[in-house]
Amino acid sequence: MQHGKLYLIPIVLAEDAVHTIPAYIKDIIIATDIYIVENLKTARRFIKSIYKEKNIDDCTFIELNKHDNYKFDEAILSEIFAGKNIGLMSEAGTPCIADPGNRVVEIAHEMNIKVVPLVGPNSILMALMASGFNGQQFAFNGYLPIDANERKSKLQQMEMAAKKGISQIFMDTPYRNQKLLSEMINTNKFDTMLCIACNITAKDEYIKTLPLADWKKHQPDINKKPCIFIFGK
Repeated sequence: MQHGKLYLIPIVLAEDAVHTIPAYIKDIIIATDIYIVENLKTARRFIKSIYKEKNIDDCTFIELNKHDNYKFDEAILSEIFAGKNIGLMSEAGTPCIADPGNRVVEIAHEMNIKVVPLVGPNSILMALMASGFNGQQFAFNGYLPIDANERKSKLQQMEMAAKKGISQIFMDTPYRNQKLLSEMINTNKFDTMLCIACNITAKDEYIKTLPLADWKKHQPDINKKPCIFIFGK
């Protein structure tokens, strides 16, 4: 019997952006009835948006346990050896990039399971593409520290690296975005270049690169909106 595969399935970054998902993803959804997901509600809604005829109630969903270091029932991967496909889904965008799904993939490799990454929207790469900054050398710093002194130190470290030509990509919890912008204006130098990429792929998508001096004059409303920030040169 031919073995199934572990598909890394991208999902939309914004609810009104189904057009950003390649058509061939539908074929994968049709052929897959087992899913390991970060967010059950998001995954179910996405599957129905791609293939309305799919009977969600016939599917098996295994939710990554964020309260237990994103553990999951590893035994489910053995279904692949019985010829079944399994899909791995992030809460938004592509799996395993700024996402806890990497442990699933790690175990799949240990079990000699074929892992298939699929094309789809990724806010980190899309922001870098649109920033105008160096795409040859860059670093993704993830979420910034919560502690005020650690955040300030991290912002200054990233600023120095960016001025050397290494683009610095970072993010924060959406409800802290406005505060973070104020912190950058107060902490970093006014000639430091900052790209703000907000609500990527949504109808109100906003992507702009300016020196901090200009951001101080005109601060956009980014409160509670998913954003990617980049320091560059």
